[in-house]
Amino acid sequence: MFSEDVTLLLTAALSCLVLYISLKHFWGKGNLPPGPTPLPILGNVLQLGKGDLVKSLLKLSEKYGEVFTIYLGSRPVIVVTGYKAVREVYVDRGDDFLGRGDVSAFDFYKDYGIAFTNNINRWRELRRFSLSAMRDFGMGKRNTEDQIQDEAECLVTELRKTKESVVEPRHYLSKAACNVIFSIMFGHRQDYEDAELLNVISWMYTTVSIVSSGWGQLFQMFPSVVQFIPGRHQKIFEYVKNLLEFMEERAVMNKKALDVNNPQSYVDAFLIKMEKERTDPKSEFHFNNLVNSTFQIFLAGVETIGTTLNYSLLLLMKYSDVLAKVHKEIDKVIGRDRSPKIQDRNQMPFTDAVIHEIQRFIDLIPLGAPRKTTKDITYRGYSIPKHTNVFPMLSSVLKDPSCFLYPDEFNPNNFLDEHGEFKKNEAFIPLSAGKRNCLGESLARMELFIMLVTILQNFYLKSPVPPEDLDITPDVSGFLNVPKLYKMSFIPR
Repeated sequence: MFSEDVTLLLTAALSCLVLYISLKHFWGKGNLPPGPTPLPILGNVLQLGKGDLVKSLLKLSEKYGEVFTIYLGSRPVIVVTGYKAVREVYVDRGDDFLGRGDVSAFDFYKDYGIAFTNNINRWRELRRFSLSAMRDFGMGKRNTEDQIQDEAECLVTELRKTKESVVEPRHYLSKAACNVIFSIMFGHRQDYEDAELLNVISWMYTTVSIVSSGWGQLFQMFPSVVQFIPGRHQKIFEYVKNLLEFMEERAVMNKKALDVNNPQSYVDAFLIKMEKERTDPKSEFHFNNLVNSTFQIFLAGVETIGTTLNYSLLLLMKYSDVLAKVHKEIDKVIGRDRSPKIQDRNQMPFTDAVIHEIQRFIDLIPLGAPRKTTKDITYRGYSIPKHTNVFPMLSSVLKDPSCFLYPDEFNPNNFLDEHGEFKKNEAFIPLSAGKRNCLGESLARMELFIMLVTILQNFYLKSPVPPEDLDITPDVSGFLNVPKLYKMSFIPR
């Protein structure tokens, strides 16, 4: 059998051949920023490195500057690096870059839903509604804090059942993260051994892992061809189809049980809005947008929190001195007899700094959420046409040496002042910024603090290998930075 590397090479070659025959390509319009010279059809695939797109782009920025152009196949992409330049895209000139960039692996949505639509009016309508609905059903409110505390206690109960044996923590952490989203979106949680819960977690994890892999990056470059070629990326189609069908079934179940006078979830609120606007042919509140928005919120909420928690435990085992200080602060401020609450964070500067540093260091979404220009614009002296794809690289912001004292190492002092007090940093934007930032950012902050502190309040973390042997580099790095699988034991305190 051919190895995966050979298969990827043959796939790239075949992609070039078919594109050469079937497509009339062109190299960008306007006065685009400089960049490496693209090859016909191939674009800059040779400069981007197999399966290591993030490092390749950061390396190119050293030669071409903060803003440069690459070609994914025949499609130009403007890459933006560094805090100041990325802030321009997300915030200072956010309206010029408000479109959603092409993400080939998620074209199943056909422009429906809140996260991946390039229809600005649709995005505005759905975002306004979603923020309101998610607040109504708890996001950022006390009852959501109660839900997270309850879920954290359920997680602790499950971890105690492991009886100090060596386990993979990812499964447990994802179940807890998924249940918080289940409660907000559908109005209830699932049992940890529920088959549907386990399927949803598996499909989501596998999907983002493949999208972030070499196969996923090749798919992003040559989507019209690679979609027809055998490979790991074909699982994306299968799993996303399964997930959309699951969301559709759940929405139908909520519709059958709906009490319009007592909505219990995001889906309930959407269904009521659909009924109110059913006679409006231009309404964005229809079943396609309901199903796709629900899935997209699920995908973002589960994988963001689950992966960050998973990486957190790995880093804390690696840096046992940091873990010891966090344990000490938990014991001092909270003790071991009550559940952590979000207000405790104000009296826990070191723990707060550690959680921020974990998010900064793991660089969860290294490429940032891709954007598109909404009109022909002039940017830093360059002429960029409407609908041009833009990569605002969050990795370059979170590790910008002009913003962080220790950009390339894990060090909580990046968020502590000389007195040991927590200090904010404007360059801390792990989940994007501006008008199109992460919809559930406040929920994510609450979940990370309560879940992680509850785990550490109840357990010591033990690795079966010495800390120096723990590998904290990502398993794949693309759409997300996903940690390598690892094992550990939870030792009751």
